[in-house]
Amino acid sequence: MDEDTLTQALSRAETLCAQRGVRLTPQRRRVLELVCRAERPVGAYELLDQLRDGGPAAPPTVYRALDWLLEQGLVHKLETLHAFIGCTHPEHPHASQFLICDGCGGVKELEDKAIAGSLASVAAESGFRPSRPVVEVIGTCSDCAAKHGKD
Repeated sequence: MDEDTLTQALSRAETLCAQRGVRLTPQRRRVLELVCRAERPVGAYELLDQLRDGGPAAPPTVYRALDWLLEQGLVHKLETLHAFIGCTHPEHPHASQFLICDGCGGVKELEDKAIAGSLASVAAESGFRPSRPVVEVIGTCSDCAAKHGKD
Protein backbone atom coordinates (compact mmCIF):
# COMPACT_ATOMS: atom_id res chain seq x y z
CA MET A 1 0.00 0.00 0.00
CA ASP A 2 1.47 3.36 -0.98
CA GLU A 3 1.77 6.18 1.57
CA ASP A 4 -1.24 8.16 0.26
CA THR A 5 -3.50 5.10 0.37
CA LEU A 6 -2.19 4.22 3.83
CA THR A 7 -2.85 7.75 5.08
CA GLN A 8 -6.38 7.61 3.67
CA ALA A 9 -7.04 4.19 5.24
CA LEU A 10 -5.86 5.33 8.67
CA SER A 11 -7.84 8.55 8.42
CA ARG A 12 -10.95 6.59 7.41
CA ALA A 13 -10.42 4.26 10.40
CA GLU A 14 -10.12 7.22 12.78
CA THR A 15 -13.32 8.76 11.37
CA LEU A 16 -15.24 5.47 11.63
CA CYS A 17 -14.08 4.94 15.21
CA ALA A 18 -15.14 8.46 16.16
CA GLN A 19 -18.56 7.90 14.56
CA ARG A 20 -18.95 4.62 16.45
CA GLY A 21 -17.86 6.17 19.73
CA VAL A 22 -14.89 3.84 20.14
CA ARG A 23 -11.26 4.74 20.71
CA LEU A 24 -8.54 3.99 18.21
CA THR A 25 -5.66 4.04 20.68
CA PRO A 26 -2.10 4.66 19.48
CA GLN A 27 -1.31 0.93 19.91
CA ARG A 28 -4.37 -0.16 17.91
CA ARG A 29 -3.59 2.43 15.25
CA ARG A 30 0.00 1.20 15.00
CA VAL A 31 -1.11 -2.43 14.59
CA LEU A 32 -3.62 -1.36 11.93
CA GLU A 33 -0.89 0.61 10.18
CA LEU A 34 1.44 -2.42 10.17
CA VAL A 35 -1.31 -4.68 8.81
CA CYS A 36 -2.19 -2.19 6.07
CA ARG A 37 1.44 -1.52 5.20
CA ALA A 38 2.22 -5.23 4.76
CA GLU A 39 2.61 -6.47 1.19
CA ARG A 40 0.89 -9.74 2.09
CA PRO A 41 -1.17 -11.17 4.97
CA VAL A 42 0.72 -10.75 8.22
CA GLY A 43 0.75 -12.97 11.31
CA ALA A 44 0.50 -11.84 14.92
CA TYR A 45 4.09 -12.74 15.77
CA GLU A 46 5.40 -10.89 12.74
CA LEU A 47 3.44 -7.86 13.96
CA LEU A 48 4.89 -8.36 17.42
CA ASP A 49 8.43 -8.33 16.01
CA GLN A 50 7.69 -5.10 14.16
CA LEU A 51 6.20 -3.52 17.28
CA ARG A 52 9.25 -4.52 19.32
CA ASP A 53 11.40 -2.46 16.96
CA GLY A 54 9.72 0.59 18.50
CA GLY A 55 10.08 -0.60 22.10
CA PRO A 56 8.77 -3.33 24.37
CA ALA A 57 5.65 -5.22 23.28
CA ALA A 58 4.04 -8.46 24.47
CA PRO A 59 1.89 -11.01 22.63
CA PRO A 60 -1.29 -10.12 24.60
CA THR A 61 -0.92 -6.51 23.43
CA VAL A 62 -0.94 -7.55 19.78
CA TYR A 63 -3.76 -10.06 20.20
CA ARG A 64 -5.94 -7.55 22.07
CA ALA A 65 -5.35 -4.94 19.36
CA LEU A 66 -6.11 -7.46 16.59
CA ASP A 67 -9.30 -8.64 18.36
CA TRP A 68 -10.46 -5.04 18.69
CA LEU A 69 -9.65 -4.27 15.04
CA LEU A 70 -11.57 -7.41 14.02
CA GLU A 71 -14.58 -6.35 16.12
CA GLN A 72 -14.55 -2.96 14.40
CA GLY A 73 -14.28 -4.54 10.95
CA LEU A 74 -11.01 -2.77 10.20
CA VAL A 75 -9.10 -6.00 9.55
CA HIS A 76 -9.94 -9.55 8.52
CA LYS A 77 -8.41 -12.77 9.76
CA LEU A 78 -7.54 -15.30 7.09
CA GLU A 79 -8.14 -18.57 8.91
CA THR A 80 -6.17 -20.80 6.55
CA LEU A 81 -3.08 -18.59 6.84
CA HIS A 82 -3.47 -17.55 10.49
CA ALA A 83 -2.80 -14.03 9.25
CA PHE A 84 -4.48 -10.64 8.96
CA ILE A 85 -5.20 -8.15 6.20
CA GLY A 86 -6.77 -4.72 6.22
CA CYS A 87 -10.43 -4.51 5.24
CA THR A 88 -11.02 -2.77 1.92
CA HIS A 89 -14.45 -1.47 2.94
CA PRO A 90 -14.81 -1.17 6.73
CA GLU A 91 -17.73 1.26 6.55
CA HIS A 92 -20.30 -1.51 6.92
CA PRO A 93 -20.48 -5.04 8.33
CA HIS A 94 -20.18 -7.65 5.60
CA ALA A 95 -19.38 -11.26 4.89
CA SER A 96 -16.25 -11.34 2.78
CA GLN A 97 -14.80 -13.90 0.49
CA PHE A 98 -11.07 -14.07 -0.18
CA LEU A 99 -9.09 -15.25 -3.17
CA ILE A 100 -5.66 -16.28 -1.88
CA CYS A 101 -2.79 -16.96 -4.28
CA ASP A 102 -0.59 -19.80 -3.10
CA GLY A 103 2.14 -18.58 -5.47
CA CYS A 104 2.72 -14.97 -4.41
CA GLY A 105 0.58 -14.81 -1.26
CA GLY A 106 -1.60 -12.05 -2.68
CA VAL A 107 -5.15 -11.72 -1.40
CA LYS A 108 -8.18 -10.18 -3.04
CA GLU A 109 -11.19 -9.38 -0.86
CA LEU A 110 -14.61 -9.83 -2.42
CA GLU A 111 -18.03 -8.93 -1.08
CA ASP A 112 -20.41 -11.05 -3.11
CA LYS A 113 -23.89 -10.92 -1.59
CA ALA A 114 -25.04 -13.91 -3.67
CA ILE A 115 -22.34 -16.13 -2.15
CA ALA A 116 -23.13 -14.85 1.35
CA GLY A 117 -26.84 -15.41 0.75
CA SER A 118 -26.33 -18.96 -0.53
CA LEU A 119 -24.23 -19.85 2.50
CA ALA A 120 -26.79 -18.31 4.86
CA SER A 121 -29.62 -20.27 3.18
CA VAL A 122 -27.80 -23.59 3.28
CA ALA A 123 -26.78 -23.02 6.89
CA ALA A 124 -30.33 -22.10 7.92
CA GLU A 125 -31.76 -25.16 6.17
CA SER A 126 -29.46 -27.38 8.20
CA GLY A 127 -30.08 -25.52 11.46
CA PHE A 128 -26.54 -24.20 11.54
CA ARG A 129 -25.88 -20.67 12.82
CA PRO A 130 -22.58 -19.32 11.48
CA SER A 131 -20.73 -16.90 13.71
CA ARG A 132 -18.19 -15.81 11.10
CA PRO A 133 -19.10 -16.73 7.54
CA VAL A 134 -15.67 -16.58 5.96
CA VAL A 135 -14.92 -18.06 2.53
CA GLU A 136 -11.31 -18.52 1.48
CA VAL A 137 -10.41 -19.83 -1.96
CA ILE A 138 -6.81 -20.91 -2.48
CA GLY A 139 -5.48 -20.91 -6.01
CA THR A 140 -3.32 -19.04 -8.50
CA CYS A 141 -3.73 -15.37 -9.36
CA SER A 142 -3.56 -14.20 -12.97
CA ASP A 143 -0.07 -12.72 -12.52
CA CYS A 144 1.36 -15.98 -11.20
CA ALA A 145 -0.47 -17.96 -13.87
CA ALA A 146 1.03 -15.73 -16.54
CA LYS A 147 4.55 -16.08 -15.06
CA HIS A 148 4.19 -19.85 -14.81
CA GLY A 149 2.97 -20.05 -18.40
CA LYS A 150 6.12 -18.22 -19.58
CA ASP A 151 8.55 -20.62 -17.84
